[in-house]
Amino acid sequence: MWRIVLLLLPLPLIAEEAVGRLNLAGYKHREMCSGTLVAPDKVLTAAHCVISVIDGYAKPLGDMVFVADWNGESHKGAARIAHVDIHPGAFSNARFMIENDLALVTLDQPLDISPLPIGTGALPGPLTLIGYQRSAPHRQAITPYCYGAPDYGLWRIACRVEPGQSGGPVLNEAGEVVAIISAVQEEQALAVPVDGWLRDALSASGR
Repeated sequence: MWRIVLLLLPLPLIAEEAVGRLNLAGYKHREMCSGTLVAPDKVLTAAHCVISVIDGYAKPLGDMVFVADWNGESHKGAARIAHVDIHPGAFSNARFMIENDLALVTLDQPLDISPLPIGTGALPGPLTLIGYQRSAPHRQAITPYCYGAPDYGLWRIACRVEPGQSGGPVLNEAGEVVAIISAVQEEQALAVPVDGWLRDALSASGR
């Protein structure tokens, strides 16, 4: 049903292929977030997915795998993580700063998938949210026709999200990534808009 809804939107059909699960599995723990391929070897996600919000230390890279367009049976591509760049303002003065909850993950190999472009200016919407929910981790949840407003450096978007969707993209009408899902509050999404740090990081990598 979610995919039928997406076809009604003026979004490129490649959007769902570029979105995937960021899996973190290690000794006595298993976590998942969402992420978006924004270059053949770069995945945009939430900083709290790859660092500890308690001390700012990076989670073990060896435990992380990005799986694009996982649907419970197949995927469009998968790669391990070679490097993680965290927004410089994500952890400051021994505190996690949710308004800078952005991270750019470098894969150990490029994926043969069309990445999604980074866009600008999308509020109030309509916006589309994509991600993997913990209650249904083997399929993408795609929620169109969402609207939002600024909220102390974040975007509060009046569409329901669940844990697991952290790091998933917020798309504008053109199918461009304009923010990422960071948290849920009162069943609404709190999203971090993309900023100059991300654009500079992608530009420095030649993307």
